[in-house]
Amino acid sequence: MSFDLSPLESADSKKSQGLPEFRRDRAWRPRRAKRSSSHRDMGISIVRLGSPRARDEGLRLGTVRRPPRGVRKADYSAKNIYDVWFPNLAPSEKLLKESAPSLGDEKGWRSFKRRFLGEMKSSEAKRVLDVLAALSHQTNFSIGCYCEDESRCHRSILRELLEARDAKIE
Repeated sequence: MSFDLSPLESADSKKSQGLPEFRRDRAWRPRRAKRSSSHRDMGISIVRLGSPRARDEGLRLGTVRRPPRGVRKADYSAKNIYDVWFPNLAPSEKLLKESAPSLGDEKGWRSFKRRFLGEMKSSEAKRVLDVLAALSHQTNFSIGCYCEDESRCHRSILRELLEARDAKIE
């Protein structure tokens, strides 16, 4: 979005530049940028890392504790893994180690979810979630994890946390 700042300029500076004088009855309004019909609305995509990228997906953030093994850093983006490693929203190493064996059953998943939500109550995590929610109204980007099943992955919890902050999610 671009802004029309002309009402803020003084009439004297406009006269010296040969510009028309400012009209006082004109209210300041932001100008809306025109979008092409093929342009995707802004928002966050929740993805599985390594999956093919969607058109206009934007920057892909890897919200994982560890980078992938056996892949050169230079190839992360080319292989659709992620553009930026962002472990700030990944479960802690301790939580992953203790929960991994039991994530398949309902009791284990509920325990993992409760503990991960506890980790996301830190002031740092709240600030990061707030920033991502705000950015979702300005640009396209995606966040993701390696897990096959989103319903048993921390990214489903991140989706809930971002929705609670009025993030625009695709």
